[in-house]
Amino acid sequence: MKYLIFIGTSRDSSPPNPPRLGLRVARACKLALDNFGTDLTVELIDPLDFNLDAVFKPHFAYRKSAVPKDLDELASKIQSADGYIMVSPEYNHSMSPALSHLLNHFGSSLFSYKPSAIVTYSAGQWGGCRAAVGMRTFLSELGCLPVSAMVHIPKAQEVYQESGEVVDGADPVAWDNYMHRTFAQLNWWAEASAEQRAKVDPESVAKPFTRDPSQRNAP
Repeated sequence: MKYLIFIGTSRDSSPPNPPRLGLRVARACKLALDNFGTDLTVELIDPLDFNLDAVFKPHFAYRKSAVPKDLDELASKIQSADGYIMVSPEYNHSMSPALSHLLNHFGSSLFSYKPSAIVTYSAGQWGGCRAAVGMRTFLSELGCLPVSAMVHIPKAQEVYQESGEVVDGADPVAWDNYMHRTFAQLNWWAEASAEQRAKVDPESVAKPFTRDPSQRNAP
């Protein structure tokens, strides 16, 4: 199984809280997934690694010869992955603009028929849980349906170190068990969907949308 963890912040600092709080949460997710065995590969996807133009232009809108290299490489990673972990803070009761902006650069055909997991966090008491509500709709539209269990981490700076390990004074077993439920569901669905994709080509069952918007129309 191959998983991508998308980091939902592009801030290089966030005073008065520790810099890049989402990065330590993403690292904690990677450590949790690493515990599932050696047959998993997990990669962090950081929006700061991509030079996205001010004028929005998604990957699929470019001519093949003109696609920016970093977008093309990420598209290949998305297509080859078996599942996704979306790590997001909350902005105005919604998911991170940095995360939605990055994901919007890619068509649903790259994500479809694979599961995703929602992980939200905050420096305050709510843990980003309100952002998670909208993320379910967003990820479902991408085709990577989120598993039912979610992770919400309030006061994340008091839970995880920069390395992603639990801070002294927090209960590592409790936090590991909490994350395990979500990632166990993700791994189960990822294995099941990978097996089914190998048996039946999804596009032979449900034809993918083309550029013609009339495909979405009712008769």
